[in-house]
Amino acid sequence: MSAEEVLFEAEADMEKAVEFMMHEFATIRTGKASPALVENIDVTAYGSSMKLKQLALITSPEIRLLVIQPFDAGTVQDIQKAILESKVGITPAIDGKLIRLRIPELSEERRKDLVRTVNKLAEEARVRIRACRREAMDGAKKLEKEGKITEDDLERAEKEIQKITDKSVADIDKHVVHKDAELMKV
Repeated sequence: MSAEEVLFEAEADMEKAVEFMMHEFATIRTGKASPALVENIDVTAYGSSMKLKQLALITSPEIRLLVIQPFDAGTVQDIQKAILESKVGITPAIDGKLIRLRIPELSEERRKDLVRTVNKLAEEARVRIRACRREAMDGAKKLEKEGKITEDDLERAEKEIQKITDKSVADIDKHVVHKDAELMKV
């Protein structure tokens, strides 16, 4: 392994941590209808567990409404049951072969709870990034001990790892500010 590979691996791992956090943010209800709220709910249908997005078309025709159109009308009850059991907190209404989800207005207290959840998820992502940083630093130091890179190369690698870490943390902070503003907007 070379110093470039250590840097590349660290950057890829940090990007994954940020992407995972953004995916988690997408599942937090902001008062607006978004297919991301329900698309990854596990539904038991046909004797196996599948993601809702594999069983139905999810659209948002209005700002506070999600419409779920199952590909097979026989899965309507399974989808309804999965939504009720999930932690989305929205009661589905069956309308023939469709399922409608009305997204209620969020109270001020609920908005603040969601902001705390966002900040908790962001801190978890920062912890993952720091772990990636630590692994990359250890990898670079190991290369130096093995004589594969010089002390100067080690110092350059450490500076580059820190730059990547700072950029990833800045990305997280930017996304947190955006999500907080989205949640607090009435």
